[in-house]
Amino acid sequence: MADAASVTIRTRKFLTNRLLSRRQMVVDVIHPGRAGISHKELGEKLAKLYKSDPERIFTFGFRTQFGGGKTTGFALVYDSLDAAKKFEPKHRLLRHGIGAKGQISSKQRKERKNRAKKFRGTKKAKAATATKK
Repeated sequence: MADAASVTIRTRKFLTNRLLSRRQMVVDVIHPGRAGISHKELGEKLAKLYKSDPERIFTFGFRTQFGGGKTTGFALVYDSLDAAKKFEPKHRLLRHGIGAKGQISSKQRKERKNRAKKFRGTKKAKAATATKK
């Protein structure tokens, strides 16, 4: 088995996005003889490479090439954790361990949807937020 030192990370299409307070790039991970690399490990390596905190690095969309050995995906390095919370989609924040998932049951969701169906316009919004007896 190959060890962790044999993993090579290359970035390309690097872009500094000032509007979203982040650096974004395509990441190529070369890992011969190894199944893959975890997002956590990848985040730590990118943090060292870009002098950042692993908490502010979000990696996603990784696909392994046929035959293995090379994986390509996307990474975002935010300037601050506040910027990440502001611009990242909720599902990615949840995967990263930031934020909390809404604890509403599917039955309640369906009941609210069906209550709202009976109204039109602004009354629909009021019916959807109506509380139970």
